Amino acid sequence: MSHPRPEVTRMTGNSALSGAVVAVAGAGGPAGRAALLRLAGAGATVVGADADEDRLAEAVDAARTAHPGATVVGERVDLLDRAATREWAERTEKAYGHVDGLVHLVGGWRGSKGFAATDPADWDLLEKLLIRTVQQTSLAFHGAIGRSERGRFVLVSAAGASRPTAGNAAYAAAKAAAEAWTLAMADDFRKAGGDAGPQAAAAILVVKALVHDAMRAERPNAKFAGFTDVGELADAIAGIWERPAREVNGNRLWLTEKP
Repeated sequence: MSHPRPEVTRMTGNSALSGAVVAVAGAGGPAGRAALLRLAGAGATVVGADADEDRLAEAVDAARTAHPGATVVGERVDLLDRAATREWAERTEKAYGHVDGLVHLVGGWRGSKGFAATDPADWDLLEKLLIRTVQQTSLAFHGAIGRSERGRFVLVSAAGASRPTAGNAAYAAAKAAAEAWTLAMADDFRKAGGDAGPQAAAAILVVKALVHDAMRAERPNAKFAGFTDVGELADAIAGIWERPAREVNGNRLWLTEKP
């Protein structure tokens, strides 16, 4: 699904995202929807991708409705397909002339009652969702992000990657691998910047877990202690552009208590 591209709208204001072009992978989920709203509100042109065409369309429409002057588009992309992901990145840069960031919000979870009960099939799934999509998007957008004066790659990770629990072996290992991949990208930006410091940055936002309104409605008595609301996450994502590349590049930025 691809929406016709209107002319890029440059919003006024002092936002560091004003006029930026930001791609969002996994834009159709609750976190993606919140990110589209926040980025569009900050003046960015937002280019979302998701495997679910219907929920992506809903997220794009919600952002357009909330911010009528913003440019928000969506496209169904198979992020496990290297060629398709590269073509998405190339189309985006060609259409707008530059890409200033990629926010990676593709998620998934599988767990077990204990370590011995771990199903290897869980790893097969999570490796695709949590690692391979990071690899594909980061490689596809790396060049454009590096060429931008405010390029950012943002990964959302989980506290469990730093302190895995017995029932979350596959999930924690996948998240840890995605973090390592992102830190390697950050090292590349650091080396490219030389003595002047990195121009672009790859950063990791760490949460315990995410919560949104639908979850609260389903479990009205739950406290969701330590969880990060998707709106708060979206604010933190936008905040990455407000900080110098040197300050965020290669860093884990914690939105929950460190384990």
